[in-house]
Amino acid sequence: MDFLQPENWPRAPGFSWGIAARGRQVFVAGQIGRDHASGTLIKGDFAAQSSQALANLATVLASAGGTPEHIAHMTWYVTDIAAYKAAGREIGAGYKTHIGRHFPSMTMLQIGALLDPDALVEIECIAVIAD
Repeated sequence: MDFLQPENWPRAPGFSWGIAARGRQVFVAGQIGRDHASGTLIKGDFAAQSSQALANLATVLASAGGTPEHIAHMTWYVTDIAAYKAAGREIGAGYKTHIGRHFPSMTMLQIGALLDPDALVEIECIAVIAD
């Protein structure tokens, strides 16, 4: 996986400007903060739901033989960008726990609502597992 840093651009803060990779592509559907053992959405704040959604991404990747280091791109859908920013430190801790120090290209969108009305965040990713 090659992390792309265009010449004369500043370093991206917490993500990569782009990634080039070859291999088996894995597309992980949007994950929310659902505890799949109990089937319930994690109650609580933005950070708790984000952490569980990231754990769910890692679990789906593992079922394809991948790890978080194989993630080439993530898209975050949040219902409240201010809540995301306010929980930044706690979200970062959950990110390190489930994804580590791997920073793929990322996109974040604030949206009006998610399918589950109590969900605050949904995260999807594209991973590339080397052949």
